[in-house]
Amino acid sequence: MIVQSAHNVSIWSLVWNKAKAYGELLKFRLSFLVAFSSAFGYLLGIQGTFFWIPFIMLCLGGFLISGASVTINQIIERDLDALMTRTKARPLPSGRISVKEAIWVAMVTALAGFILLIQFTNPLTVLLSLVSLLLYSFVYTPLKRVGPIAVFVGAIPGALPPLLGWIAATGVISYEAVVLFGIQFIWQFPHFWAIAWVSHEDYQKAGFKLLPSGGQKDFQTAIQIMIYTLFLLPMGLLPAKLGLTGINSALVASVCGALFLAQTFKLMRNCLEEEQKSRRSALQIMFGSFVYLPVVQIAFILDKI
Repeated sequence: MIVQSAHNVSIWSLVWNKAKAYGELLKFRLSFLVAFSSAFGYLLGIQGTFFWIPFIMLCLGGFLISGASVTINQIIERDLDALMTRTKARPLPSGRISVKEAIWVAMVTALAGFILLIQFTNPLTVLLSLVSLLLYSFVYTPLKRVGPIAVFVGAIPGALPPLLGWIAATGVISYEAVVLFGIQFIWQFPHFWAIAWVSHEDYQKAGFKLLPSGGQKDFQTAIQIMIYTLFLLPMGLLPAKLGLTGINSALVASVCGALFLAQTFKLMRNCLEEEQKSRRSALQIMFGSFVYLPVVQIAFILDKI
């Protein structure tokens, strides 16, 4: 009985570890944020009767396609990931998942995601979802070793989820959809560059060149981060200006934008001092970016409701 019990525990442990590895491969939190942003765009775009099934299938399809994209990214970069401290424990470089398994995961999740979007959305949503996957996996990924142009290219698929949600709800690309895309597009520059600042030494091991202004952690880069964050202030007011949302969400966006911007001034000051202080400031910007986007998007949704 004891042997049997130990055997069962061992099997469940193996199953759990494999499921955990697959969750890491699909980058569950990142893919969930993609699904959330798609839901955000859909909820702002929907007019009239709300149907749960298309909404849920849009979110699930977005999650699966995002998971496929990041899996392809990890397949391509598996040897580079093994060089970096922050990524060497990922499923592929650590050997917890084989390349063959990862390829199957990418194919199955991509196929399932596109089937759901084809069945429950519209052709334009499907087409732009395909563009997003291709841009992220096969253009952004290799460009990371070329230069900071990779951040611009990567920001396009990164900003598409709210646009896709809007199109799934309305069937068209309108100026409101472009504004939602623009907010998330601009947001990604301080977000990406803060991560690149914090992980600069690690990125150098893999040959990644993501920081602007010569690729250095200096005052010029800090200014670039500040400028793009500054643009979020007027961008956050546009939904209210266009009548998409109201004054309450405009106030939330303004406060969040001002707090986010204040963090960049701190980086500008600390980058002229000691390295450790500037790294802490960049880390604060990175976490600030994680807070800014969902808080502002939730405020927009609640304001419409």
